[in-house]
Amino acid sequence: MRINPETVERIKQAADIVEVVGDFVSLKKKGANYGACCPFHNEKTPSFNVNPVRQIYKCFGCGAAGDSIKFVMDIDGIGYGEALRYLAGKYNIEIEEEELTDEETIRQNVRESLYIILNYAKNYYQHQLHNSDEGQAIGLSYFRERGFTNEIRKKFELGYSLDNWDAFSKEALEKGYSAEILEKAGLLIHKEGSHTAGYDRFRGRVIFPIHNVAGKTIAFGARILKSDKNQPKYLNSPETEVYHKSEVLYGIYQAKNAIRSLEHCYLVEGYTDVISLHQAGIENVVASSGTSLTVEQIRLIGRFTPNVTILYDGDMAGIKAALRGLDLVLEEGLNVNVVLFPDNEDPDSYVRRVGAEAFKEHLKKASKDFITFKTEILLQDAGNDPFRLAAVIQEVVNSIVKIPDAIKRQVFFHRTSEMMRVDEQMLITEGNKLLRKQQTAKSNERPPRQPNGGQQSSSGQGGFVPDGPDDLDTLFSDGFGPFAGEPDGNPFVPEEVAPETFQRTKLHYQEEAFVRLLVVHGARELEPTITVCQYVLGQIEGIELKDPVYSHLLNLFRENFNRNNVLTTDYFLQHSEVEIRNLTIEWLTQKHELSELWKEKYEIYVPFETDVLDRTAFNNILRLKKAFIEEKMKVCLKQAVHAQTEEEQHAIMTEYMFYKGISMAAAKELGSVIG
Repeated sequence: MRINPETVERIKQAADIVEVVGDFVSLKKKGANYGACCPFHNEKTPSFNVNPVRQIYKCFGCGAAGDSIKFVMDIDGIGYGEALRYLAGKYNIEIEEEELTDEETIRQNVRESLYIILNYAKNYYQHQLHNSDEGQAIGLSYFRERGFTNEIRKKFELGYSLDNWDAFSKEALEKGYSAEILEKAGLLIHKEGSHTAGYDRFRGRVIFPIHNVAGKTIAFGARILKSDKNQPKYLNSPETEVYHKSEVLYGIYQAKNAIRSLEHCYLVEGYTDVISLHQAGIENVVASSGTSLTVEQIRLIGRFTPNVTILYDGDMAGIKAALRGLDLVLEEGLNVNVVLFPDNEDPDSYVRRVGAEAFKEHLKKASKDFITFKTEILLQDAGNDPFRLAAVIQEVVNSIVKIPDAIKRQVFFHRTSEMMRVDEQMLITEGNKLLRKQQTAKSNERPPRQPNGGQQSSSGQGGFVPDGPDDLDTLFSDGFGPFAGEPDGNPFVPEEVAPETFQRTKLHYQEEAFVRLLVVHGARELEPTITVCQYVLGQIEGIELKDPVYSHLLNLFRENFNRNNVLTTDYFLQHSEVEIRNLTIEWLTQKHELSELWKEKYEIYVPFETDVLDRTAFNNILRLKKAFIEEKMKVCLKQAVHAQTEEEQHAIMTEYMFYKGISMAAAKELGSVIG
């Protein structure tokens, strides 16, 4: 089925970019826009920008850009249709669909098929829990014994799988789902040597659906309730195209809003720990589901808060083993605390025994920062053995240097020196040695620097080598912010990189500034009845742009203007070509804004581009013509070198001096320094 165009338009109009992105990332107000650390690549300094006016997002680090639909597609790894369905569900828009052709049905995304069958399975297991005799007698009784209310069971969509070899798969096959997709979803296991006969993966178990951040069911955890030495207590879905265990946290969908609002996340180990704490009113909690904590899971928490408290049961052997992995959390820049529970207690059992209020009080009293906690644990083991104490110092220092923030490192060096009764400067010296080793190792691993910071600009061109003061002026053209197009903010390039490897020239930058003006402001009026587009096109007759993308955009304006139609920015934001959409978003998004504090304190007024559009348009046209003329001057100089006669050389140089005069006149008008 295909969503009809009218419904698509309703979804686009309803979807608010701040709300949509805010479901996955904790956004902070930043002037007129919102900022965050990018969810698409690892970073510690926010470079992700959300523009609520234009309903677009842009990352200045990795270049990710788009609208609400594109964001959902990329963050969840789903197709266009599934992203529309997600947004329709979020905004309660009824989906009206049209029949797909046979060919379109065949091309249907496998991921979407997996989401559909996994959702069907979740509903099936829920139905069995509440409506089958076996589900009520075994599964429902188990959940009630643990004190899980009807509301909490619905919230986490708990279920039950019948103790039958093929009850689920048989019903699913009858509903028209293929055995192939059941197997790909990890729900069906084929008998060895057979491609038709198979059996259910989950049988006679209570079911814990696992959701992604968007709330889609992507896998299942299942607990057996009878004693069977041949069966594992917990059984999980295998890795599939939509489920990668190391990247998932159980309960993140149910907890994300609480984590964001409270700016804190509790991390536990198991499914029932999460559910019991939610029932006790502690909703900012997720579980690693019995796996060692991974970098991907840490970054998932980091999308919503930098503050995490890990809740450990009283198993000291398990705690010591886990301590080694927690340096990962420090490396990612998160603030880590630890809470320990009494022996033979875990968060689930403890909250059920002491109640919600006493549990919350314990969290406050028992919470310790990770470095302090680790130091205390290791010191207990070391006793008075000097060699073991030296090893403890080395291990704690090794953890401290994992912290990216230098001020936090200093605080922990000071605190650790007091706890261990050792000289603080000695700890700092040891830490600096380790930091230098890390930096040396990183520099050895780092590949040679590539043009443009190793990244491609949105137009697919390389970097820029300034070859004179005018070229530096080019970088600061009106309407074309400093170092535009350079992801790392540095337009200059190391000397060892040969200039011929770069494709971007002064003319290319001026073409971009010129086309950007048309795309962003073309439909605005400079004065009544005269748009920027009309004024600009009337001034550049006879000039053709060299860059194919910019030339294509200019021709679009010309063709439409000849039909009395001035293209708007929204036309390019919705353009079918991804490169044009991304360019438009890049041109619309400001990397930096002047602080409101500076405006108020120093009464600094910086005019917006729209306030000086007439001058900006004039300057951009002049700069483009100047760059265009200077390209002709370069051609003249090359021709002069190869001139066969003195007369030919004189004619070429006369032409060169004519262009030079125009260039100098333009430079004077622009206020450029003339060498």
